[in-house]
Amino acid sequence: MLKLYGFSKVNAVARGQTRDLRVLWALEEMQLPFELAGLDHPAHDLNTEAYRRLSPFEQIPSIDDDGLMLSESAAILIYLAKKSGRLIPGDRAGEAQVLRWCFAAMNSVEPPLLGLLVLDWTADIGSGKHREFMVAWANRVLKKLERWFADRDFVATKDFSVADILMAHVLSGIKDKALIAPYPRLASYRDRCLARPAWKRTIEAYCARVEAG
Repeated sequence: MLKLYGFSKVNAVARGQTRDLRVLWALEEMQLPFELAGLDHPAHDLNTEAYRRLSPFEQIPSIDDDGLMLSESAAILIYLAKKSGRLIPGDRAGEAQVLRWCFAAMNSVEPPLLGLLVLDWTADIGSGKHREFMVAWANRVLKKLERWFADRDFVATKDFSVADILMAHVLSGIKDKALIAPYPRLASYRDRCLARPAWKRTIEAYCARVEAG
């Protein structure tokens, strides 16, 4: 059976935003059976030689699917989608668009948003100029993404896909309401994805299970 390595305990500031949620959401959407192995981050469960064989960077999530070991949330979602035949089109053109937008979520949209989030967690008095740069970078990306949603409900194809799980989860990390306010299509898209029953079940189970460390 598929085994997913996720958090059982994580730093309070990250609880509810961790990347194992992307895989948990996908598994719930796909209705795939799995075993969950919970790791205690503050207790350094990730920093062992055994876990390093699963995840070279000692990060969550990772999976062991009957001996096929994989880390990186986007790679896991693509693997699960292709394995199950769900949340990814069966034709080459549709699959290519989903892959495109999975990479875009990770490589174009997430870096400035995550960078800004980390800066706000760790900022000191002298970081004003740095934050100004990060906000400008985030706005450049969000403005272009807002334009992309002028005539579509989902990011890659007409149907919800694993690319939407990644993109919506990335956008859910925006904590500065002033940053998302100029982009009503993005806010609507994010909220539409997070209103899905599978996400609601996923986050409810996560919050009931994962402790703040």
